[in-house]
Amino acid sequence: MPFLLIRNDIAKVKADAVVNTANTRLEEGPGASRAIYLAAGEEKLREACRKIGGCELGKAVITPGFQLPAKYIIHAVGPVWQGGGSGEEEILVGTYRAALRLAVEYKLETIAFPLLCAGNYGFPAGRALRVATRAFEDFLLEHEMTIYLVLYDRRSLDTGRKLFVSIQEYIDDHYVKEYEAAYRPAESRNLEARRQRAFFEQARSSETFGNGPFLEAFSPAQPAPGKRKLEDIMKHLGETFSQMLLRLIDERGLTDSQVYHRANVDRRHFSKIRNNPDYAPNKKTVLAFSIALELSLDETLDLLKTAGYSFSDSSKFDVIIRFFLENRMYDVFEINEVLFAYDQPLIGG
Repeated sequence: MPFLLIRNDIAKVKADAVVNTANTRLEEGPGASRAIYLAAGEEKLREACRKIGGCELGKAVITPGFQLPAKYIIHAVGPVWQGGGSGEEEILVGTYRAALRLAVEYKLETIAFPLLCAGNYGFPAGRALRVATRAFEDFLLEHEMTIYLVLYDRRSLDTGRKLFVSIQEYIDDHYVKEYEAAYRPAESRNLEARRQRAFFEQARSSETFGNGPFLEAFSPAQPAPGKRKLEDIMKHLGETFSQMLLRLIDERGLTDSQVYHRANVDRRHFSKIRNNPDYAPNKKTVLAFSIALELSLDETLDLLKTAGYSFSDSSKFDVIIRFFLENRMYDVFEINEVLFAYDQPLIGG
């Protein structure tokens, strides 16, 4: 997956490089910076930074990772929040881009960022997240790389409160009731089962049904009229997931790269889908392409069906995806932020 939100300590992430929120003097800072220094080995990392000498605002430099699971540490110097009137967001975008340019220069395949400049640098979490997403989205349109945004917990996010209120109301309407029905008291479920048994007992003893079509319909010895043989059915199978996906791409006049980037799916994964008509995707991948193609809810149900999936009102993941589809909101990064906040799997892959 090109862009993935994960909950972890950045000093423990296994990636080609981790990014440190640095100051212009490249000195150890608080928070995530201190965690990186401690895990890498303070003396070695301090010495490496002293040799570089410093770094300008909005720029980035690189050192070895030393004892970290990561091979490199990219030190990115972002701005301190001063209220938003001093170009802080544009400087921060430039900081992300500088770090990513170094990753390309060093031919890295994976890179892990903290939410730069949130926390001790004062950036509001919601703004910091939007800046990060903007920088990653622009970068991934032209480059193949897996980017991890490492958050310590869900409180690191501050996605628009209005959106979250709407989603929570939708979940309450479509998920909670179904959940309660699934776990209603055993007495209620037993009563329903007794009623069903009584119905069939009555039908079995009834003269009307005893020799009539009722029991015939349930008798394995009486196949339904016009029943087809299995080999005939197999000759008339519908579209596979891959076939339907490629048809939809063509019908919408989109290129492959436009679609897999919008779906947050890497090129190699998409190539497997294109080259294998019988490719069996997971549900998250199917939904990612539904979002990328801006399908309606009905169209998404059709695409899910080709891969053997459907929506369930007892799945919070499904209910959240349906909310975005019904409201025609097709930003995969925004959707993943919400899924992350609700401890659900992310879409893409």
